[in-house]
Amino acid sequence: MTVPTAQEEKRRQILDAAVRAFARKGYHSCRVGEIAEEAGVAYGLVYHYFDSKEAVLETIFRDTWTQMLARIREVADSGEPANEQVRKVTALLLRTWRRDPDLVRVLVREVTRSPEQMRRQIDEIGHAYDALEQIVANGQKTGEFRDDLDSQIAATIFYGALEEVLTAWVMGQLPDGDEGIAKAEQDVTGLLCDGLAKRS
Repeated sequence: MTVPTAQEEKRRQILDAAVRAFARKGYHSCRVGEIAEEAGVAYGLVYHYFDSKEAVLETIFRDTWTQMLARIREVADSGEPANEQVRKVTALLLRTWRRDPDLVRVLVREVTRSPEQMRRQIDEIGHAYDALEQIVANGQKTGEFRDDLDSQIAATIFYGALEEVLTAWVMGQLPDGDEGIAKAEQDVTGLLCDGLAKRS
């Protein structure tokens, strides 16, 4: 296991503080000085690691997305039954709300709901669609999923369902306690797998 350097730890400290500050005040209302205060560091140190507030937000997205995408690809490459892959990816994304609701708030409010940010991150987001499409295509090849469905459209619906549930939690529109999260996992998985299932 690699031990983070002091610089890596300080960078992470600033990013974690930025997540809390952005979630509390909103990206546009938050000043760099407030990120520094939240992190307990000097104002200038933020600029030592990041060129701008925008660079902080983009780094939060890229770091999170890189880790998430690696885990989705791991599921897609696992060789497990397609239904189980759908269940695991659904759980992976929806349980992010339980682990780090502030991070989800920032990603939903400041990235996925921002046309400007979406344009900048379109390639990274496209990789997630590719991984979900791989899961659907694998299920079609093994005969678990219907072969009359377009795998790209199915992947778009898969991604959209997960994003909308997370957005509903951010907006306070759905129950988001442990029972609510478990119910959402069950229902999203059931709807997706039932819709994809090969018909006899």
